[in-house]
Amino acid sequence: MKAQEGSDYSMLAELDSHYVILSKAIVDGRAIPFLGAGVNLCGRPAEAAWQRGQYLPSGGELAAHLARLYGYPPTDSLDLVRVCQYISIVSGPGSLYEELRRLFDSDYPLTPLHDFLAWLPALLRGKECGPRSLNQLVVTTNYDDMLERAYLAAGEPFDLVTYIAEGDDRGKFLHRPCDRDPCVIERPNEYRDLSFGARPVILKIHGAVDRIDQERDSYVITEDHYIDYLTRTDIACLLPVQLAAHLRKSHFLFLGYSLADWNLRVILHRIWGQQKLSWKSWAIQLGAKQIDRESWNRRGVEILNVDLQEYVRGLRERLEGLPLQTPAEGKTA
Repeated sequence: MKAQEGSDYSMLAELDSHYVILSKAIVDGRAIPFLGAGVNLCGRPAEAAWQRGQYLPSGGELAAHLARLYGYPPTDSLDLVRVCQYISIVSGPGSLYEELRRLFDSDYPLTPLHDFLAWLPALLRGKECGPRSLNQLVVTTNYDDMLERAYLAAGEPFDLVTYIAEGDDRGKFLHRPCDRDPCVIERPNEYRDLSFGARPVILKIHGAVDRIDQERDSYVITEDHYIDYLTRTDIACLLPVQLAAHLRKSHFLFLGYSLADWNLRVILHRIWGQQKLSWKSWAIQLGAKQIDRESWNRRGVEILNVDLQEYVRGLRERLEGLPLQTPAEGKTA
């Protein structure tokens, strides 16, 4: 019992220290949340199964659901990318896209994590943390529109940047500002129409459902998609220069990920390979396997063994307790 109590105390002390460092990174505008499919489990009762319109699926749940619908061979690996490749071959990409839209075209209840991210800009403005704190970039590989709806519900304008996986503009990003028509980013190194720093930016690096225009649905989700995606070019070269520079000089906070996701490792290697100096990053992963721990550690990412909902609650309390900064404290160079 004493050993358990000592372990719990050590974890609390580690988490408290982490909150201090991360809070400073957030105020400095140098913390990037990186969201994976596991964030959809945040706030969901442990005994509750996902269902359309009530809970979004994790990656494993989505793979199992699609496998059942399309008679995926039970002897094959139940991997989402592999399952979607099978569907694309036996039924066609159009059938796969239609099924994904049927799943994601619904107003799922917001999770505590999505609420937290949409709440953050108003808090930082209220604390008068300075203009740099408003450099809010959230990166996600998820296909749903949960983040967008959270910001809309909070009355927080944002810009959306989404990868285009199909069609004539395949391999580029689409910029959807909150105040004008969407625009394909043709020349990333010259693109200056992004209001980064004035309002949050949501970056969807694997595409997403487009609830307004079905023709703009875009998913990097099959083996062929990933081969094209990862061999086409360095993803940082496809992004507006403001975002690419910010990715190279920021801490990452991985939420809902496992490094068993090999394509994520390739993307991160490309991003971090361009960093002149390393920036400490963290992954929130309860009960991580040893191979995940070793993989994260090799990349300078510290794993925090804590439930995601508890983590979000603790971080929110920490940020709410930040003092109101004086003009001198909030001033940036």
